[in-house]
Amino acid sequence: MSIAASSQPRGLRVLFLTEMWERFSFYGMRALLVLYLVHGLDVDREDALKLYGLYTALVYLTPIIGGHIADRWLGANRAVLVGGLLMSMGHFAMMFPERLHLALTLLVLGNGFFKPNISTMVGRLYADDDPRRDGGFTLFYMGINLGAFLAPLVCGFLGEKLGWHYGFGAAGVGMLLALTVFAVGQKTLQREAAVRDRLDAADWLVVAVIFVLLLLLAMLGVSYWRDLDAFWKGLPLPARYILVASLFALALLEWLRPGGKARIRLTRVELHRVLAIVILGFFVVLFWMGFEQAGGTMNLFADQHTDRRLFGWEIPASYFQALNPLMIFLLAPLFSIFFVWVDRRRGTVSAPVKMALGMIILGFGFLVLAVAQEHAEVVGRVSPVWLVLVYLFHTVGELFLSPVGLSTVTRLAPVQIASLMMGVWFTAIAVANYLAGTLEAMLADSGVALYWFLVMTSIGAGVVLLLLSPLIRRMMHQS
Repeated sequence: MSIAASSQPRGLRVLFLTEMWERFSFYGMRALLVLYLVHGLDVDREDALKLYGLYTALVYLTPIIGGHIADRWLGANRAVLVGGLLMSMGHFAMMFPERLHLALTLLVLGNGFFKPNISTMVGRLYADDDPRRDGGFTLFYMGINLGAFLAPLVCGFLGEKLGWHYGFGAAGVGMLLALTVFAVGQKTLQREAAVRDRLDAADWLVVAVIFVLLLLLAMLGVSYWRDLDAFWKGLPLPARYILVASLFALALLEWLRPGGKARIRLTRVELHRVLAIVILGFFVVLFWMGFEQAGGTMNLFADQHTDRRLFGWEIPASYFQALNPLMIFLLAPLFSIFFVWVDRRRGTVSAPVKMALGMIILGFGFLVLAVAQEHAEVVGRVSPVWLVLVYLFHTVGELFLSPVGLSTVTRLAPVQIASLMMGVWFTAIAVANYLAGTLEAMLADSGVALYWFLVMTSIGAGVVLLLLSPLIRRMMHQS
């Protein structure tokens, strides 16, 4: 990181390491959850994928609440600390099977406070027109993926080979390391305005009180996991999506309307930019709906349909989830340089165009996986080369879309609702994660194979976004 980041703000190092260890904890959990449910708790495939989808959806849905609380009252600094403490407790609770639902509840609450605010802090390191901005977010994304690379290797090995509780315990240790880095790096962040509220003894007391209250709330509300699941299963599929979309739209309009409770007044340009974020968010749903198969159906494909024998040793299925972050860590610096070179030599390539190309490349990855699935149905287990190639396509697609999307949101979002709009962005990912966990069951009676369906939705949406990119760029009001 030292060479690539030499011209970047020093605060980026603090946030890089904080996010790296937080992502270690998150992806350690992600690598193990479905395998743990299927092999450790004897949950059937469909229910395991649904629980995985519900958990990951809620992980990304709560940031819209945590982002608003940070914007209006708590502050990004304290919100990150509260979220980190909750997630630490959640990971350690996963070590005990009878605490599964409590652990998931704590992890969901913690992510809501942590995720939108740490990304917002990165955006505050740069002026709107700072040419280092996209490169900085790409480096930040490298931190995410360094943690994500280490997580399956450490947590996956411990969980699959030594015992599930060892893997989840290692994820908890990772979250504690993230909190330590963030606390020690406060002075650096204060100097560079990534944190705008100083942390004193009173702040620590506020963090402690909120943490205890939310811990008690989680313990009281854990039974509602089952109630929520029963209510949700009783709704027809169209009603589920109409309900979610309606609640989200009503909440967003309430915060944005002039004279509303939040009393936020936006200019015409700011409203256009907010609308551009929302439109891009729709395409982000379709991208992550496919990409997040990695922790669900692709994890099970590695477990059940991939030949994992190597010199007499069976590679843990979770190890394949390390391929994506490893490739990102190797390719991200090259992409950072490539984007700067293209923008200087051939004119700026807009964010919508980059994101559209990412979706199309993702679709080619699913084309490879669809063929591999058909081959596996004939021969039983297929070469791991198939999955390696799929992850390569998906990684390149992700580098075109995800860091560019994060940078775009922090650049376009009006300052008074910056964390809220980051929450909106993660809400789109929440919807995608729920779809990722339930899509296989939804398509079961249609006769359409999951991976062929994802080929069509990814490439098709990418082409549509390419066609809309001139309009979206005008709405962004940027040169």
